[in-house]
Amino acid sequence: MLMAHPTVLNGLMEEYAALAALGADHGDEQARRRLADVSYTLCVVTGTRDVDSALAAARHRLPGARPLDDSLLAPVRS
Repeated sequence: MLMAHPTVLNGLMEEYAALAALGADHGDEQARRRLADVSYTLCVVTGTRDVDSALAAARHRLPGARPLDDSLLAPVRS
């Protein structure tokens, strides 16, 4: 499988986060289409089938990711 450059992954993740924060899934047709395009691209470049898995896979491929990174889990409060 081809691996996307970390800069590309980071850019896609940032764009997805911005679109999601702005509520693009409930926006106009152009915003919904862009969110769908970014989601699809994330899935393709990470070899996954859904955007949540794609985001997790992308995080693990970025520089500084730890092998046992639990960033998807809620932080443990002490």
